[in-house]
Amino acid sequence: MPAPKIHASLALGIAIALTIALTDLTGLSSPFSFVGSAQARIGRPLTPVSVAGVARRTTRRVIRRTAVTVATLPAGCVRTYVNGARVWRCGSAYYQPYGGSYVVVVFD
Repeated sequence: MPAPKIHASLALGIAIALTIALTDLTGLSSPFSFVGSAQARIGRPLTPVSVAGVARRTTRRVIRRTAVTVATLPAGCVRTYVNGARVWRCGSAYYQPYGGSYVVVVFD
């Protein structure tokens, strides 16, 4: 590539970079922007699928199943929800249904 074309490309690149930088500093809308400002709203869109997805991802991170299983729950267990997961609380232990039995779960 001859030297004049390199200088022209460099000058064009600098001009575009300055235009974008000055547009961002002044707060004006960019002529190259395809999307306006993104305004995130907490809890939107409120759909059952998105809520379930968030609960599922959260519980996968905090619930750890152990290798301990029991066929029946001890007396006095209460069904509850912890971080979106349905579990049974029996004293200080938590159980989750798994294939006809119950597995002990630990919350990390």
